Amino acid sequence: MTRLDGELTLMRIFFGESDRWEKKPLYDALLALFRERGLAGATVIKCAAGYGGGSVLHTDKLLRFSSDLPVIVEVVDKQEKIDLLLPELDRMITGGMITLEKARVIRYF
Repeated sequence: MTRLDGELTLMRIFFGESDRWEKKPLYDALLALFRERGLAGATVIKCAAGYGGGSVLHTDKLLRFSSDLPVIVEVVDKQEKIDLLLPELDRMITGGMITLEKARVIRYF
């Protein structure tokens, strides 16, 4: 087993489950983009509840046809690779938020 220990950048992208890019779910489009660009890894997290800047609560507890639940996509890679993606993300994301932070990554492979 090999162990990699170092500092990378963690990017989190927050948006709604109903967000789309070119007629497909935004999270699918983001995963495809990240794989195409060779990023180290990405994870889609579908959330049970949350709210954004408008303070509108989105939850899976309410009985309604389209609840637009929160989604978070997390990506870890070198800052330089993430910086190159930001202009493309500006075009794809119409609402939500991106956070960037340094993360100590311990990877086993």
